[in-house]
Amino acid sequence: MREGGRGVATAPQDHISGPPAKSLIRAKAMELGFDTVGFAPATADPAWRRHLDQYVAEGRHGEMTWMAERMEQRASPQGLWPHVRAVVVLGSNYTPKGDALSLLAHPERGNISVYARGKDYHDVVKKRLKALARWMVDSLGGDLKVFVDTAPVMEKPIAAGSGVGWQGRHTNVVSRRFGSWLFLGEIYTSLALPADAAEPDHCGSCRACVTACPTGALDGHGRIEPRRCISYLTIEHKGAIAEELRPLLGNRIYGCDDCMAVCPWNKFSPATAEPEFFPRLEMQAPRLADLAGLDDASFRQVFAASPVKRIGRDRMMRNVLIAMGNSGDASVLPAAMRLLADNNPVVVDAAQWAIQRLSEG
Repeated sequence: MREGGRGVATAPQDHISGPPAKSLIRAKAMELGFDTVGFAPATADPAWRRHLDQYVAEGRHGEMTWMAERMEQRASPQGLWPHVRAVVVLGSNYTPKGDALSLLAHPERGNISVYARGKDYHDVVKKRLKALARWMVDSLGGDLKVFVDTAPVMEKPIAAGSGVGWQGRHTNVVSRRFGSWLFLGEIYTSLALPADAAEPDHCGSCRACVTACPTGALDGHGRIEPRRCISYLTIEHKGAIAEELRPLLGNRIYGCDDCMAVCPWNKFSPATAEPEFFPRLEMQAPRLADLAGLDDASFRQVFAASPVKRIGRDRMMRNVLIAMGNSGDASVLPAAMRLLADNNPVVVDAAQWAIQRLSEG
């Protein structure tokens, strides 16, 4: 077994394969806690590479340099691992209970994307993937690699080709059973497993996600401009956020769920029953003033075992200050003013902007 692209497998000897193996894998995956399973071909659609080339040529990857650096591997499962003969796609439902956007009406609180309110999904999904992978090797033979958003894998097109869902207008995978709320993981296997039928596009004429995007990052044709996307700006972007975009962030301090939350297909999805995905208390509605007081050590403590931790304290302070400036709440002025003395110039810039906005209001 290989994990996350580490090591190079030699040409393996395959054992049980075909439809019987698929049934066994599906049953074991559900037993381990996955909610949906699909099987995709290991060959890539040539359109993937055309779209990827255009995406990078237009600079839409922004600061996500890793997208350009490993394009050959990203463009095809076999480009990443020549021995792959099929891809097992696993989905985990993380549908929130209640309105995912309700906190946007409370500007004094920081809104964290639903996916990051519980335990880091990378850890949860990877643990289950490893268990399934060990079982596959022991029971069915072959060799494999497992991935959870940790390698150059075109997981959304692959998921669409596996029958798990389709890529909606918001570019994310949509499932008829779970709407937009699916964590994905993949197992690249040397077993010869026939692909499931791809899921056709069921978006129809709906443009709810396009309309809902606060910054107009979606073009309505399945394309996104990440450099306008709030998830990109608050998570991937390291520098100062353009001033014309700051008011549009509202109180979103880590990610954005608007385009996903409004998808009509969500009404079919039951709230997740996985305790690891339940929101932690400190993630549900943190006060902006409290977050502004975190130093590096306390930031790491509060966001331990959370995907939020990876953006670091400085980017979080930038995001919090922008949310403060959008809050209209003058009571947070002292907290913003204290950050004028911060060591990070991006934080200082955000503090100056917030103070000016609050003072004018």
